Parts: sequence; C-alpha cells; structure tokens
Amino acid sequence: MELGEEILALCRQMGAGEEQDTLLLPLIEAAQDSLQRRLKAGVSPQDCGSAFPLAAALMAMDGLSGAAGEGDVSSFSAGEVSVQLREKSGGGRSEQAERLLAPWLRETGFAFRGVEG
Repeated sequence: MELGEEILALCRQMGAGEEQDTLLLPLIEAAQDSLQRRLKAGVSPQDCGSAFPLAAALMAMDGLSGAAGEGDVSSFSAGEVSVQLREKSGGGRSEQAERLLAPWLRETGFAFRGVEG
C-alpha cells in the first residue's frame, strides 16, 4: 500500500467520509510534506514505521476539523449571551502527531534557551 493510501485509510478509521475527500486529500499531502521536511537528516518516513502515517493522519484530521468549522465552542446561548469553550484534551491532533514523531524530528515545540550569566 502506498503511503498516501495508508494515511487515507487511517483517516477513514478516524471518521473521515468519502464526501470529505475534496478537503482531505490535499490535507493529507500537506501533512505528509510538512512532516517529511521536519525529519532528521537521513531519516525517511519508512524509518519511522507506523508512527509516520499515523502522525500524518492526525494532522490531516486536525486540518479537516478546522476546515469543517469544528471550533472550540461547546455551547452557545442567545438570551443573556453565554458562550462556553470546550476543554482541550491531549493538546489537539497536530500536537499528538508531533509527540508521536518526536524521536525522528529535527526539532519539536520544546527548546532550552540559554541565559548568559
């Protein structure tokens, strides 16, 4: 199975339907390219085993959720205006993808900053 097809199959398992392919296919390609560019020198997606396609699928699904307008609002009232925001659990799919591939990435969202004494 080709890598893109494997990522698409994982997205399907996460709930993406065929009717979303117009958005999903470019998101898969973008996630795949983005992650591949961030891999350490000499590391290929195949070197990451099943972590790479899973991470790309998580990123694509995160993008699909955003494109579909699935924001962080969990409830909304009109009388006396009340908006409640959904608690983020796990830091989002893209953050999960980054943690999953951390051993193979050049850098992640964490860095030590030196302080001159």
